[in-house]
Amino acid sequence: MGAPLDLFAAASAEGAWTVTEVTRRARVVIEAGLPPLWIRGEVTGFKAARSGHWYFSLRDKTAQVDCVMYQSDNRGLPAPPAEGTQVFIFARPTIYDAKGDFQLTVRELLSTDQGGLWKLQFEKARAALQKDGLLDPARKRRLPSFPRRIAVVTSPDGAALRDIEVVIARRWPLAELVLVAAKVQGEGAEASVCAALARLTKGGLDVDVAIVGRGGGAAEDLWTFNSERVARAVAAVSVPVISAVGHETDVTLCDLVADLRAPTPSAAAEAATPDRAEVLVHIEQLGERLARGLSQRSQRAVDRLDHTGDRLTNAIQARLEQSRALLTAHGAHLEALSPLKILARGYAVARDENGRVLKQVKQLPSGREFTLRVTDGEIDARVR
Repeated sequence: MGAPLDLFAAASAEGAWTVTEVTRRARVVIEAGLPPLWIRGEVTGFKAARSGHWYFSLRDKTAQVDCVMYQSDNRGLPAPPAEGTQVFIFARPTIYDAKGDFQLTVRELLSTDQGGLWKLQFEKARAALQKDGLLDPARKRRLPSFPRRIAVVTSPDGAALRDIEVVIARRWPLAELVLVAAKVQGEGAEASVCAALARLTKGGLDVDVAIVGRGGGAAEDLWTFNSERVARAVAAVSVPVISAVGHETDVTLCDLVADLRAPTPSAAAEAATPDRAEVLVHIEQLGERLARGLSQRSQRAVDRLDHTGDRLTNAIQARLEQSRALLTAHGAHLEALSPLKILARGYAVARDENGRVLKQVKQLPSGREFTLRVTDGEIDARVR
């Protein structure tokens, strides 16, 4: 219940509460204890102010409460509610400080006819899906760029299937179309669609993307796809799902939960597949870019080889010049040390028959034959 109320915690010198303090405290208590909620009742005493705000009361057999619906909230409605109209309102309970009256601040107003009931159920289901995070844009998955197998959850007799087949055959005939038949309206349609969606995950169909939906129709014909159970079944599918229910102006819970909403079945087929003509053009462009790239790379390689060849040739020539200069220097040095140079100055060398140099007189006894090497050749000689 919270902290007990201090009976003398007042702003006035007398220690009593002021009327403003009481009404404000009552408003805080009521707004904290009663969140915005849906209420059903009968409209009575309706007045439209010059400001555009609507004032009326909502009553049932035993109670009545004042209501206000501001112009910013009622301007989307086609007309004010007539006296005695049964409605659903989504409102926030509060206290109107100026008069101390309990009232409802109305945010939405729906008729209780069939359309209004469907709208109320739609909002209730959407709130539940929102609470569980199934409407979070972050959970939506990207569609595959080049699907191999596309599942279609729809009626086998409906125009939606034929529209999808025509578009896929024209745009991406490589894809295999897998029909997962389901009843899309009337009694048993909800269970049929849920079972078909479950097959996508548990039936081993091995598809890349799924299209679920049907062609146009009245609101009641599309209501299967506003079922919270069907919406949760769509969210549970293991592959990306495209929802295509009705016409472009029709928005269902399945559209909100699916990874992508398409305005029509034909548009869903276009979203699920690439255009083969565009793909061919793209491939040709890639081929041209690849050819240009290879040509440029080849030319750069040739240029590098030419440059490297020039550097290698220059390096070899420089090395040969160095070697030639070194060889010339060594040759000059060897020539300077050559015995022939000595012989050229008038010397001769005596050698025996084995080529050994005879350096001493005792090695040349009388009668010994030897070879005498002079500057321009050899002569045979004998000691006498």
